[in-house]
Amino acid sequence: MNAKKLFWILFLLNLFNYIDRQVLYSVFPLLQAKLRLNDMHLGALASAFMLVYMFYAPFVGYFADRTPRQKWIGASALIWSAATLACSAAKGYTSLLFTRGLIGVGEAGFTTLAQPFLAEHFPKTKRATALACFGLALPAGSALGYLLGGLIGQHWGWRAAFMLAGIPGLFLGFLAFTQLQDKQRLSQKPAEIPHFKEYFALLKNRPFLFICLAHAMITFIIGGLSAWMPTYLHRYLQMDVARAGAVFGMLVVLCGAAGTYLGGKLGDKMLSFSPKSYFWVIGLALAGLLPPAWIGIHTGSVICALICFGLAIICLFLPTGPVAAALVSATRAPVRSMAFAVNIFIIHALGDALSPVLIGQVSDVWGLKAAVLLCCLAAVPGIVFTWIASSYERRETNPF
Repeated sequence: MNAKKLFWILFLLNLFNYIDRQVLYSVFPLLQAKLRLNDMHLGALASAFMLVYMFYAPFVGYFADRTPRQKWIGASALIWSAATLACSAAKGYTSLLFTRGLIGVGEAGFTTLAQPFLAEHFPKTKRATALACFGLALPAGSALGYLLGGLIGQHWGWRAAFMLAGIPGLFLGFLAFTQLQDKQRLSQKPAEIPHFKEYFALLKNRPFLFICLAHAMITFIIGGLSAWMPTYLHRYLQMDVARAGAVFGMLVVLCGAAGTYLGGKLGDKMLSFSPKSYFWVIGLALAGLLPPAWIGIHTGSVICALICFGLAIICLFLPTGPVAAALVSATRAPVRSMAFAVNIFIIHALGDALSPVLIGQVSDVWGLKAAVLLCCLAAVPGIVFTWIASSYERRETNPF
């Protein structure tokens, strides 16, 4: 299969990966009213998904590095789509919590494999751009999740939102089964098959480890804002559920896509001048996030707030391609699924498995504005971790 066809199949899968993941957040107010939940309960729905997601990733990463990965990709799409459909039939909070967690099984299986699978089909000089374009599915899918979830939920209820979001992934899962081919695994020699001990070797790979920690801080912010910004717009900017989902969705798709694409291009262009180009993009983006976030939260103008939130989102998505490319560069091909599994575990254990429920808890005590501001301050340790990763960067291929 040529690289373009492979890219589009994986991109569409990634698009619905994020649609199914984010549709929950636009119907938070509807769930809160129907099931009589507080903010911490809502945050726990997001955190349950992430806990399952991060614990399942090392399992699938280990076995996928020993077997054809396209089968895992196809099966994962079928699982998360079926679980999304099951959310529409949930009878109460407990069953919704369970089905939401099951979505994490499917999406972890896909995300762990898709980026290294795609990266192996592109040369190093184009890798950050290819991974950034693949990452455009994050803002686009998130925006569609907010938009469709808000509109469908407003008119037909939250159950219909989950039902319509889950159907396309079933067809894409079957397409992955029949069309993708894992040439890397077909040509893999027995001596190259990784063992479980490679997980411990990855944790000794210092550039890789600190990239993961920096990525965790980015994920902490993205996860927290993804869960709560539609509700923030609903509470403080007097938008109804449909409009809040649509407005935040537009901000994410326009500003997130711009940041994602620009970050990939900058990372690849600067690579000819410095082997640390990926780290420069990541660090400067995190530093640039803080001023507009602070102004947007404190301003009394709706227009000014939305402009500032848009600028913050651009900065937040700039590292998408450079982070993925840095992870690929820091690891060997036979263990890349395992490496991305470790990355997924770290970024969600320290990132969005915590931030939605922590924001909910802080919001219950001090208000949602204070909670969102504290979430954005995770950029500060992210800058520190990026600097440390950069200090360990090597021009030669990393032995791990």
